[in-house]
Amino acid sequence: MRIGQGYDVHAFAEGRKLILGGVDIPHTRGLMGHSDADVLAHAVADALLGGIRGGDIGKLFPDTDPAYLNADSLKLLAAVADKVRAEGYAILDVDSVIAAQAPKLSPYRDEMRANLAAAMGVPAENVGVKATTTEHLGFEGREEGISATAVCLLVRRSSS
Repeated sequence: MRIGQGYDVHAFAEGRKLILGGVDIPHTRGLMGHSDADVLAHAVADALLGGIRGGDIGKLFPDTDPAYLNADSLKLLAAVADKVRAEGYAILDVDSVIAAQAPKLSPYRDEMRANLAAAMGVPAENVGVKATTTEHLGFEGREEGISATAVCLLVRRSSS
């Protein structure tokens, strides 16, 4: 078995959609990034890559490559999940936390779980998504951006 941990952060930006876990969430600002800046999908992808010792999402999908401009992060996550399977591992479980003072994210949690699970090819029951505020502390609390952390459990598939 292997575990992986991922973390990502993006600053808020005017004129962008707020996409978290593949869900377009109504908000006055979105997140700045080369792709769609889905901080949750990026943290999950980094956790999976950590589990296979495969570097990070920026190594696979560099922000200097125009091919990933405005990329759908769920598609990037699906490619990472394919890489995990190609390395001989199965994704057993993923858990994540989004830190954001606003907007309120609990109404979108089930849809985020379903989207992440579909991208990884696992049952939604194997994916956890939680959201928390930071009680107005730090950059998240000042509403300057959003961060996400994720962990995963992988198991080597038998070769027989």
